[in-house]
Amino acid sequence: MTNEQIVSDLAERIASGEYPAHSKLPSMRELADLYSVSVGTIAEVHRRLKERGLTYGVPGAGVYVEGPDS
Repeated sequence: MTNEQIVSDLAERIASGEYPAHSKLPSMRELADLYSVSVGTIAEVHRRLKERGLTYGVPGAGVYVEGPDS
């Protein structure tokens, strides 16, 4: 899968409520395993999701889904 395909898939999962507002996304390792890509690829995916306003990072805690009040 390409980075953009992964971004699109995760964006769809967020929109569908599979990952609701303020929920934590799976770890980078879990996502890398799920999509059969490197952790570096997932880091780029996280950057793109953040740029789209879909996620936010909490240092030392992970990446979370943005909510309407964020």
